[in-house]
Amino acid sequence: MTGTLFITGASSGIGAATARAASEAGWNVGLFARSEDALTKLAQEIGATALALPGDATDYAAQKTAIDKVAAHFGSVDAAFANAGRGTSQAGTENGDPEDWKGMVDINIMGALYTAHAAMPHLRKVKGQYLVTGSAAGRRHIQGSIYGATKWFIHGFAGNLADEMAEWGGRCMVVSPGMVDTGFFDEAKPDKLKPQDVAEAIVYALNAPERTNIREVHMMPTG
Repeated sequence: MTGTLFITGASSGIGAATARAASEAGWNVGLFARSEDALTKLAQEIGATALALPGDATDYAAQKTAIDKVAAHFGSVDAAFANAGRGTSQAGTENGDPEDWKGMVDINIMGALYTAHAAMPHLRKVKGQYLVTGSAAGRRHIQGSIYGATKWFIHGFAGNLADEMAEWGGRCMVVSPGMVDTGFFDEAKPDKLKPQDVAEAIVYALNAPERTNIREVHMMPTG
């Protein structure tokens, strides 16, 4: 199946790579992120199958408006990928910044919940899919990592939502990569996963037959 995919955090990294990969696989893509210039450039690169939708994933109304625009423009929203997220500037609990934690929780947790809630009426119509970026950090304990704790939430939420969506034929998948070479890190990580590796996992789940509910794809760098 191909259709229309809404992506948060679409301006760079995993989100941009997924937009390109999904478009190449025949999907329309709704691109949502705060960076209007980067979104416009990406939409122009992809062409008529892309729609740029600048907005903040921590703003529920902005996400809902964007998803509704995607549905009106392309005729449906068949899948939503909650990818927007960030880490913290200071590691650990004792040395961390509570205000910085709040900003991270707002995007990593509330942003993903907003995507799910705003997209669900559209997904229900077509037995669609919800996908979300988790992390290897959400599958094991890392000393003092508040970021990792937000990803534990995502993994739990995705499992719960998968059961909820299954009641009407919908599907939910969490992708949980190890370290990915993106702007998330201050220095390049050339020996780690690439954004396109994660994008290929997303497209794999998107294009799986309806009888198959891929609930998680977990990947790690070979080394």
